[in-house]
Amino acid sequence: MKASIRAIITGTTGMVGEGVLHECLQNPAIEAVLIINRKASGYTHPKLTEIIHADFYDFSSIENQLKGYNACFFCLGITSVGITKEEYYKITYTLTLHIATTLSRLNPEMTFCYISGAGTDSTEKSNGWAGVKGKTENDLMKLPFKQVFAFRPGFIKAIDGLTKTHKLYKYISWLYPIGRAIYPTGFSTLQELAAAMIHSVNQGYPQRVILGKDIIALAK
Repeated sequence: MKASIRAIITGTTGMVGEGVLHECLQNPAIEAVLIINRKASGYTHPKLTEIIHADFYDFSSIENQLKGYNACFFCLGITSVGITKEEYYKITYTLTLHIATTLSRLNPEMTFCYISGAGTDSTEKSNGWAGVKGKTENDLMKLPFKQVFAFRPGFIKAIDGLTKTHKLYKYISWLYPIGRAIYPTGFSTLQELAAAMIHSVNQGYPQRVILGKDIIALAK
């Protein structure tokens, strides 16, 4: 029997996080959703609880509200463009590991799904973002969760009508059908990514690093 999913979602002020939230609220497998933001998201739903919390490096005051969840869909992240290496590392690695360590202590039966990215370097040898992402993936998998999956999508087709879609997508969305036809493993929809994350909680997956082709397979 599949367990009902009670999910914590981070990064819902971004395109991927908003899309995952949108899909979770519609999916009958999801019993409850908790989102944590620095400012109100504007979303309301019977399944949804929102915590407004300023300091993502210190969850001590809200820990009791984070218990009782069996999934985390971690969609919080930034681009490395325009910021220092130190700032990128702090947000991508330090912040992610702090939140994940807290959640693994509070919810050891949790499945943790981390949105990484195509091109991530598991050897950690790359000097740029790919090495930082690789280190983040590797250290997340050492935490005492039930399961940890690193999702590495390539081009993601946005969900029509949502408000956090990058403006750039208005100009490049025409690439999706061409790319999917020529190189399907590098192109997925945001609906597929969300479905794959949801399915991973109860179905599991043979690999802990979920590439584009795995996202498509797991979404079905």
